[in-house]
Amino acid sequence: MNICMFTNTFLPHVGGVARSVSAFAEDLRSRGHQVLVVAPIFPGLDDRGEDRSKVLRVPAIQNFNGTDFSVRLPLPGRIHQRLDRFRPDIIHSHHPFLLGDAALRTAKARALPLIFTHHTLYERYTHYVPFDSPAMERFAIHLSTRYANLCQMVIAPSESLAALIQRRGVETSVRVVPTGVDVAYFDQGDGSAFRRKNAIPEDAFVIGHLGRLASEKNLAYLARAAAAYLENDEQARFLIAGRGPSEAQIEKIFAERDLSGRIIRVGLLKGDDLRSCYAAMDLFVFASTSETQGMVLTEAMAAGKPVIALNASGVREVIRDGENGRLLSSDTPEQEFAAAISQCAANPGLARRWGDGAKRTARDFSRESAARRLEDTYLEARERRPGEKADELGGWDAWLRALRAEWDLLSEKTGAVFSAVRSDPTTRTDLE
Repeated sequence: MNICMFTNTFLPHVGGVARSVSAFAEDLRSRGHQVLVVAPIFPGLDDRGEDRSKVLRVPAIQNFNGTDFSVRLPLPGRIHQRLDRFRPDIIHSHHPFLLGDAALRTAKARALPLIFTHHTLYERYTHYVPFDSPAMERFAIHLSTRYANLCQMVIAPSESLAALIQRRGVETSVRVVPTGVDVAYFDQGDGSAFRRKNAIPEDAFVIGHLGRLASEKNLAYLARAAAAYLENDEQARFLIAGRGPSEAQIEKIFAERDLSGRIIRVGLLKGDDLRSCYAAMDLFVFASTSETQGMVLTEAMAAGKPVIALNASGVREVIRDGENGRLLSSDTPEQEFAAAISQCAANPGLARRWGDGAKRTARDFSRESAARRLEDTYLEARERRPGEKADELGGWDAWLRALRAEWDLLSEKTGAVFSAVRSDPTTRTDLE
């Protein structure tokens, strides 16, 4: 199959969606498929070194509203010309807006199946746009729901998210396909070398966290819980990998407790440094309640690290309380989270058992298994929408389909605006 993926974020951007798109594209190519990724340009990226047969970069406004995200500029001709040569069989959208709109237009105009992966709880990110409010949160929910219902099939990265979006009104068939983890790769990091490089004592108990450092990740809570443990263990360290707007807040929390010297910040990592960072940890901690899947959790588990996290969507599918770590209630006080860290640190035998359980869990989320599930979803979508080719239906039919796509997009956004004006009982519950 020729598969075209549209995404608003892609490498070298560091984030779950970018990494998911990259991994699936690579794994589908290894299975014999052709994959073209349509993505925005990235600040400082010299795309001359990028394989243009695999990635089409489109112009975009960078660092939208002070974030590390971009907003593409509307230049549809460039996309259409490239796709005329690529001749896709499947259009896969990874967002319900911006390049997601381009994906829908493309699928409609070419009479192709449109798959949408609902990666994100979009209402948790409305603080990045002007006029953030409960109405804006409802708008985000209704927008993604209406977009999903314009697609042939919807992919949810976890069972929790599949159930949630169906409660919200997604009527399109939903398939659960998590992003896979390269189990063997993450099991081969050099933790000792990473500790030496970053002046971390070999005998220190290292609590670790990796990811984008942003407010929706509940990092102030996590920092306070980690600091509470460190106050009672003078040898412990808190290792953080990643960048983002919450960096200063985390630093302030540790400075207020006179613990600045025991927080180790290593910035953005990739390749061997990434897997060695996991290997350098004794325990991985996670407090986000806005996830749709636990990619960093499965990576840490592939490295044999137990995990302590809060019970939330995308997390409860991965953590088995008492088997590969601790799954704490979402309203757990910070001191109780710190006590769970202490339980792991004080019981090396228990930590080893949790680590062994973590490796077993990671094997259930292998990249090979995930790629097969995605491939099966594509085949099912093609069977549901057989044979129709845009170039066989004539210019008039293509024009009508393009007009219908514009009408669908207008209806999607207008309907989401009107629905957001009034509070809906289901939506209100989901936001609590």
